[in-house]
Amino acid sequence: MDPEIVSAAQHGDALALDRLLDELAPYVRRLCARIAPAAVDDATQEALLAIFRGLPSLRAPEAIVTWIRSVTVRTAISLARRHDMEVATEETRMDHHAASLEGLVDIDDALARLPVPQRVVLVLRTREGLSEHEIATTLGIPIGTVKSRLHRARAAFREVWES
Repeated sequence: MDPEIVSAAQHGDALALDRLLDELAPYVRRLCARIAPAAVDDATQEALLAIFRGLPSLRAPEAIVTWIRSVTVRTAISLARRHDMEVATEETRMDHHAASLEGLVDIDDALARLPVPQRVVLVLRTREGLSEHEIATTLGIPIGTVKSRLHRARAAFREVWES
């Protein structure tokens, strides 16, 4: 990411901001799709909006990638939790949990079936390649929590994948 574009966007240059958001949008969408697959459009839009709003206050432009990842992950988690609560409420009414596991066809489907905290750490570790320490920093949680969530996430993923 070009530091000059970041700086210009921070200082209100509309063209630089457009270029920056265009450059970021595919990454933001990809990350949102992995964390909040059922709400990817809303999560992407909200994350880009949060990035737009927060950009002027970014104190370390050289850390923009880490900051963007954090903003996107927090936004996607929020949308995923909201969506998962809505789905859980509907599934309770419809009582079709077993049927929801039928037709599991790929890794992203399996990831989408994990609880949000487990899904997030597994995506950040396996798809984004972050270390446990980087995940802890991104999520603002202790490294021990990251390790235990990863352990549970891997076990849950295996169970969903094999069912």
